[in-house]
Amino acid sequence: MHSFGYRANALLTFAVTILAFICAIASFSDNFSNQTPSAQIQILNINWFQKQPHGNDEVSLTLNITADLQSLFTWNTKQVFAFVAAEYKTSKNSLNQVSLWDAIIPEKEQANFWIQISNKYRFIDQGHNLRGKEFNLTLHWHVMPKTGKMFADKIVMSGYRLPNAYR
Repeated sequence: MHSFGYRANALLTFAVTILAFICAIASFSDNFSNQTPSAQIQILNINWFQKQPHGNDEVSLTLNITADLQSLFTWNTKQVFAFVAAEYKTSKNSLNQVSLWDAIIPEKEQANFWIQISNKYRFIDQGHNLRGKEFNLTLHWHVMPKTGKMFADKIVMSGYRLPNAYR
């Protein structure tokens, strides 16, 4: 006859195995969801474009961000972290990314939004490389599930250009 400890261990092992299997199936089921997020970002105004006293370029923008990220939410989604980044190339770096705005979206109902905002974080280039620079505005998102691996994606919007002179 088996002891109480042996039976408890067997039951606990079986329960943890079943729980792990259910979590794996839940995570795998996210691969079958149809995700079609959409976004549009407009630059309404360049508030200022200046050279700082120590030589770095700084830009302040007023952005109009419209996004529908509701399709990213499934029954397994805990929250979505979204952020807008300005991305551009310089002679020193093939990719420079500057975060301009971010938000944590905890519910599907809040994932369809329109906001007009000045950049939340400072758009500064180390040097004086921004005059006349073409750049992209990219909406990145990271989906954080209740169980399983986190995944990320983005929508790149190109065709933006900074002025040739400081304002």
